[in-house]
Formats: sequence, structure tokens, C-alpha cells
Amino acid sequence: MSEAADAQPSNRRQIRSFVRREGRLTVGQSRALEQLWPAYGVEPGGGVLDLQALFGRAAPVVFEIGFGMGDYLVSRVVAEPGHDFFGVEVHRPGIGRVLHRVHEAGCRNLRVACFDAVEVLRDWLAPESLDEIVIQFPDPWHKKRHHKRRLIQPAFAALAASRLKTGGLLSLATDWAEYAEHMRTVLNAEPALRNQAADGGFVARPPTRLRTKFEQRGERLGHAVFDLAYRRL
Repeated sequence: MSEAADAQPSNRRQIRSFVRREGRLTVGQSRALEQLWPAYGVEPGGGVLDLQALFGRAAPVVFEIGFGMGDYLVSRVVAEPGHDFFGVEVHRPGIGRVLHRVHEAGCRNLRVACFDAVEVLRDWLAPESLDEIVIQFPDPWHKKRHHKRRLIQPAFAALAASRLKTGGLLSLATDWAEYAEHMRTVLNAEPALRNQAADGGFVARPPTRLRTKFEQRGERLGHAVFDLAYRRL
């Protein structure tokens, strides 16, 4: 197993693929974070998680990196009560919004963390513990000097593959064409993953992927959206 897939905690300094942009919390978001975090939130420091204990049952687990304001995540949590969902986001207003909406819907199949998703994947989750990993519209870091900050890199591809069960799905989307090609090149080169497009390219938008306001805005500006899907061998 590669160093990136090692489940042991690491003190290595790493380049962050995100910038914290706190924004202003609404009264409802603030209240949700205060009142609902004990029921849905996961804190660092507990070592590798026992997902069955965390959710109180054995069920397929979907892990979303960077869920933003959470429209997609909430839609799946509500529509798929037989699945458990673990979302990671550093934008607290988005977390507050998700907690409020999921609680209002009466759902208990969600856990969230406000932390670096790469560290969560590496240090909190055991190898072969996830049924699906979702990454939608990650920051493309479009300036060349910032490309090193992109999430999708060879070490990350190996890490993500190691956390998926055999047959597990890695699903991605971006509206940045050059980053889409970068993703495809990196992920096609990872030997533990198989591209689900017959030609090794992109796939059609999966039916589970909600067309968010962000995506609809991009389409109005003429941005194409590229979907990728990979199975763990």
C-alpha cells in the first residue's frame, strides 16, 4: 500500500486544497450548529472511526468532500434512507444549513465534520470502508502556479481508492475543462481504479447528481460540466 493510503495519522505538512471562507452565519444556521452538532457532528481526535457504531447500524456509506451549501447532500440523505452519508466541509454556514434541513426532514442517516477532508479520509477512515466517494466542483485553482493545490493528485487518487470497498464508486464533477482533463489523466493512471466510461473519458450526469444553482449558473455562462466515474478494482 502506498504512503498516501496509510491509515495511521500523519504530522506531514500538506498543501491545502481549500481556503476557509467563513461568511456570515444566519440566525438559523448558528442555532443549527449550536443545537444539532451534538447529534450530527463528528470531532477529530478519536482515531479511526467505527462507522457502524457512528451510525448505529450497518449500511452502505457515502462520503462527500466539500458539500458547500449542501443541496446535493441533503437530496440524497432524504431520498436514500437505506444509505448513510458522511459529509465534510469547512464552510460553517453550509454546515448549519445542512443540519437544519436534514433535521427538519427527520433524517438520522447523516454525519458531518468541519475539517480537512484529506485528513479525514486518511486518518479517520479505515481502508475499504466506503461504498462511494463524491467530489463535486472542487476548486480548480486555475492559475498554473496554484495547480499544486488541486485536490485531485496521484497521492490523493491512491488514498481515495484505498478507502473504497471493492466495486466502490468514485464520482466527480467539474465545470472547468482543463481541470477535467487533469482529473481524467490522474485517475486513469491509478491502477486501483477503473474508468466507467467505455472510451476512458467522461460519463453522463448520474441521476443522483442534483443540478445545483452553481451548476445552472455556470451553464447560463456557457460552461460545460464534466462528470467522471471510477470503480475500485
